[in-house]
Amino acid sequence: MSAHTSASNAYKQNSVTTASPGDLTLMLYNGCLKFLIKSKRAIEEKNFEEKNTNILKAQAIIAELMSTLNMDIEISKQILPLYEYMNRRLVEANTKNDVEIVEEVEGLMTEFRDTWKEVLKITRQQQYNNARQV
Repeated sequence: MSAHTSASNAYKQNSVTTASPGDLTLMLYNGCLKFLIKSKRAIEEKNFEEKNTNILKAQAIIAELMSTLNMDIEISKQILPLYEYMNRRLVEANTKNDVEIVEEVEGLMTEFRDTWKEVLKITRQQQYNNARQV
């Protein structure tokens, strides 16, 4: 392993261990999107082992997102069925080698990610404003 690779891995590890829960959720969304893009490319290249690996990684992230939902909050009860739907669609995409299904899930995941980025931005702005008022 090169020094650059080692330093890169250390940076990634540090960014995960020091990230806020909100930032970790954003990392999960971005990771899922990365694996969806890789799985689409693998389907197009007829590399079905790589497709399977990347779809399974995306599904693992969706499972993690599902497990972190606080079901005492109403919005979580609305988000859970959407995560379950994306997971089912990825099972179907995996068995049918269907790029369009992966793109459908990618679109939904992009909406979740972009909405979450806005939530983080608004929350940070409110925290900043509150800190200035103290």
